[in-house]
Amino acid sequence: MRLKDKVAIVTGAGSSIGQESAILFANEGARVIVAEINEDAGQETIERIGKNALFVRIDVSSWDDTQRMVKSAVENFGGLDILFNNAGIDLPNATTVVETEISDWERTININLKGVFLGVHHALPIMMAQNSGVIISTASRAGLGATKGEAAYCASKGGVVSLTRQLAIDYAKYNIRVNSICPGGIDRPTIDRSMFLDQTVGALERRNEQIIQKVPIGRLCSPQDVAQAALYLASDASAYVTGTALVVDGGGLAL
Repeated sequence: MRLKDKVAIVTGAGSSIGQESAILFANEGARVIVAEINEDAGQETIERIGKNALFVRIDVSSWDDTQRMVKSAVENFGGLDILFNNAGIDLPNATTVVETEISDWERTININLKGVFLGVHHALPIMMAQNSGVIISTASRAGLGATKGEAAYCASKGGVVSLTRQLAIDYAKYNIRVNSICPGGIDRPTIDRSMFLDQTVGALERRNEQIIQKVPIGRLCSPQDVAQAALYLASDASAYVTGTALVVDGGGLAL
């Protein structure tokens, strides 16, 4: 087992990438804090994992919630070895800067970027004290190469990539590795985007076809693809890897 006796937090663990990662981490021996704002979704993940998992309802943009999340790991499992900042949102409809409402901009930045800051802010003292730790954050291919009309999303994910690199420099002396994952188009979009696409007949299918046309491997990225990348970064197999943005996009960025 690659994560035997490790303690991990996975945010946004109620669906898609977060759920698959939480389950995979648990199967590899970790005790997992399933951090999720949707209680029903979080409990579903707990049921799929079985023992050695605890659900904690949090809003990742909340100082108090993220602090409580980290405390729950320490109080219930005795420490914290892995923090996977995965929770994120995408605007229902892609918008340019001029078209983006300030409320949408703030919500996207608060969850996608501030949420990462808060998670690491509370987790780092624990990891520094034990002189070890792994931090992983879900960024996006859109954080490395811009996507038309995705102003808020690209800005937030680009911030995650940059913050990851900066954290890696500051905390390497504490034996803490910090990396991001940059997936391509996921076959399960965010809840907000899915609801928007479902309102128009054929919209999701057209979206998927457009993405696949730009992917050399010829298929969408699955949550399991990203979960496997997260497992690699969380395990000792990546002991010399820090400050990187691991691209999981089927070759799309190479075009």
